[in-house]
Amino acid sequence: MMRIREVLQEAVEKLKTVGKATPLLDAEVLLCHVLHMDRLYLYIHRDREISAEQVKAYGRLIEKRRQGVPVQYLIHRQEFMGLEFYVEEGVLIPRPDTEILVEAVIRWVQGIGGQGQISIADLGTGSGAISVSLAYYLQHAYIYSVDLSPKALAIGKKNAEIHGVEGRIEFFRGDLFEPFQGERFMGKLDVLVSNPPYIPRKEISCLQPEVAKYEPKLALDGGEDGLDFYRRIVGEAYLFLKNGGLIALEVGHHQADAVKKMMEDKKKYTEIQKIRDLAGIERVVTAVVDKRDMGA
Repeated sequence: MMRIREVLQEAVEKLKTVGKATPLLDAEVLLCHVLHMDRLYLYIHRDREISAEQVKAYGRLIEKRRQGVPVQYLIHRQEFMGLEFYVEEGVLIPRPDTEILVEAVIRWVQGIGGQGQISIADLGTGSGAISVSLAYYLQHAYIYSVDLSPKALAIGKKNAEIHGVEGRIEFFRGDLFEPFQGERFMGKLDVLVSNPPYIPRKEISCLQPEVAKYEPKLALDGGEDGLDFYRRIVGEAYLFLKNGGLIALEVGHHQADAVKKMMEDKKKYTEIQKIRDLAGIERVVTAVVDKRDMGA
């Protein structure tokens, strides 16, 4: 039988040998997962013995972590917007940066007031983090969530059920606006939000191994310059949004100006804003649709 402090020390040393940035944190989180306890428990009961079966299960997780599997995929959860999301390989792990995008949409919806239903399209379901968070915090919102990946749609639905908002999110499989063709959506949406793939293709292999090797390339590859999806979204979003509706896009490092220029050149968007994250990086670009020259 081994004690908590012994298995932790051994795990930390194993993670250090492969250069993990946060070996102690990783080791503690994984052990908490095996023991079904919180981290405080580990500190209070450092001399508690754990079973051979638990030691084996923990060893398997540590070995996967040494190989680069993200901790979130090993414990199947990630916190986002104060909510806990189920994740597994095949869906992008929600990032804190994306909270800036969700918060921008929430502020805008709250700012326009009114108690009527707000219709929001989320292009790129992923884990469902954006769709579910918006439905959870905006009680009058109805979300249309789109993804090309069946795995992403399944995980999105699972997270919607976990947080009790499945009745206000409709999931569609398709490529960006593909499911929205027809009278039902044309000019009917209040908000269009997206965190599209934005990594330049040649840079994907240079990302951290945890990202490059294990996270879905479909959710990362933004084309040769990383801007392919922005061109498509900006080029069509105004057709589906109401006059005065909001488009909100997360962008990669140094991409905000390019996306802002796309909106300016299209001449269908006004009130274009760039929003910085806590590190001062321009992380989100928003704009309001102006269809006055279209007779809308």
